[in-house]
Amino acid sequence: MAEELNLATGAPIAVDPETVEHLIEDTKIGARIKRLRLRRSMGLVELGRQTGLSASFLSQLETGRVVPTLRNLARISMIFGKDLSYFFQPDSDALFRISRHKNRPRLPHGERDNPTHIAESFGILVPNDSLRPCLAEFLPASRADKFKPQVFVGSEIIIVLAGTIEVQYGDALHVLEEGDAAYLDARTGRSICCSADGPARAMIITSHHRQPLRPEGADPLQQRGKLRSALIAEFTKSQGDPILDSATTLRREAKAS
Repeated sequence: MAEELNLATGAPIAVDPETVEHLIEDTKIGARIKRLRLRRSMGLVELGRQTGLSASFLSQLETGRVVPTLRNLARISMIFGKDLSYFFQPDSDALFRISRHKNRPRLPHGERDNPTHIAESFGILVPNDSLRPCLAEFLPASRADKFKPQVFVGSEIIIVLAGTIEVQYGDALHVLEEGDAAYLDARTGRSICCSADGPARAMIITSHHRQPLRPEGADPLQQRGKLRSALIAEFTKSQGDPILDSATTLRREAKAS
């Protein structure tokens, strides 16, 4: 095999290109992106719309035919709430992750000089994206421009760490004080703000369900029984009941004889 040369200097390349390819393959970046996408039940077109990348490029990326630039990888990581290091960390059955306060970015929302709340994401701690914890500090401006979390198929837990917050859940207003916690169905529209007393801090943990939630009070066995009865009735209506048809035929034959 001929020795590869540096095009700029003409000197032999110290790093074996084949080893580099194996190193890239071992990180399984494409497989990790696909795993994150499927856990969100998100298609390639939707991911492309949110990242500004084409669906065909993302498909090649997931199958390992192309290698992403750090810029494109950063776009994807932001959609899933992951740090860039997530794509390069070795898989491990035993995990213990730490998110240091000094290294965690605080992201203000709303107007630059008068934000409604400041969020700190802990998404990097959860490798499979099953939970999305976030620490939110609600400021007085949130009373005029309330924070409206995303509506999705899943659940949400709110734990008040300091102060008092107001949660408008559907048509009902709930007041949560320091130490209070609430669990809610995230399919219902809601808004959150601090009370008139001042700022408040809360931990918000969301969990996206892969399967739709069962309507309250619905019995799956009862629903299955109703569906079976309806199918039988429809089939009988279109095909005729073989038992009734046989009895009718026998009566007609008896009268004819």
